Amino acid sequence: MKAAKNSPPKVPQSTPDDVPVKDLHFDTRNPRLVEYGVTAKTSQDDILQILWEKMAVDEIAMSIASSGFWDYEPLFVVKEGGVDVVIEGNRRLAAIKILHSHKLQEHLKATDLPSVSAKDLEKLESLPVIRVEKRADVWPYLGFKHVNGPAKWRSYAKAQYIAFVRKTTSESLEAIAAQIGDRHRTVQRLYRALMVIEQAEKAGIYKRDSAYRRQLAFSHLMTALDYEGFARFLELADKSEESAEPVAKNRMKELGEVCRWLWGDNRDDTKPLIVSQNPNLRQLDQILAHPQALATLRLGHGLEAAFEVSKGDDVVFEEALQDAKNALVKAQGRVSSGYKGEPHLLELANTISDMADDLAGVMHSKANKLRKRRHGGERSDAE
Repeated sequence: MKAAKNSPPKVPQSTPDDVPVKDLHFDTRNPRLVEYGVTAKTSQDDILQILWEKMAVDEIAMSIASSGFWDYEPLFVVKEGGVDVVIEGNRRLAAIKILHSHKLQEHLKATDLPSVSAKDLEKLESLPVIRVEKRADVWPYLGFKHVNGPAKWRSYAKAQYIAFVRKTTSESLEAIAAQIGDRHRTVQRLYRALMVIEQAEKAGIYKRDSAYRRQLAFSHLMTALDYEGFARFLELADKSEESAEPVAKNRMKELGEVCRWLWGDNRDDTKPLIVSQNPNLRQLDQILAHPQALATLRLGHGLEAAFEVSKGDDVVFEEALQDAKNALVKAQGRVSSGYKGEPHLLELANTISDMADDLAGVMHSKANKLRKRRHGGERSDAE
């Protein structure tokens, strides 16, 4: 049964334990942290810095300093590798660690945090935690809260979580969507995009940590895969197939190109072509559908140049004429106040006039030839 939008699934009932803060570890598998390049090898100190810089831990720290820790919202902890790993509550753990340490505050440039009395800090030596045997025990609750609930993750973190649940529980995407209170189609799109990235990594053609920018613009890929040009270029399986390998195996080279165009590559200092989805993603989609434009892009002439080729000469010609007209209208509107008798500007205007006459002459000549050709064809038909 689908979870109600405002009523999260229940978690395993358990009386919270008080666990010393020093014994609690950040979660290297947290979907939101993975988005920032965190792996099993990332140190706890590095994770703390990422949490502070990227996830508004300062707001939580100030709230705790002012009002204390809310015991009614315990952390969730699982024992992994012999240590207590916080699978829900990493930002709160980070805030308390920082409040406890002046050294950390100086290192993180968090010196504007309010001071906390020794008595209040003592209360924060241990935190209430609910222990679970395995992550799967709380996935419906965490999924509701962060995928479609009050503390939403970004799309990449959502996709990570959906894929984790799929792999560890063998639940269908439809069942996952129902449990977390999201639409099946959205879950399918998130899952497919992540599977495309994993497919690229398995094939050795691109790695997430190769992206030019540290934070992967996952939404670019998620949106691109819904476009016809990208789908044909990659011979992409429909999202409804829910395939773990959505891209055709004979299109791995092309998949590597798409990854570099979307995200760049820090290994050779290649910047991404996509600055923003609108208009860049649509431009690239159109380029992929035109062989000459694609060849232009592959030669390194840039997105704008390739996009011009993709339009076709007739469209580019018409746009150029319209741009010229608009520029002349703008100049005519300023001639009274903008022209001070400069000889070089008058010479430039005469050159433009000559060029316009030449262009119009060529167009008249071609129009006449086309007209005669059409009339000639009509006479032949009549005969």
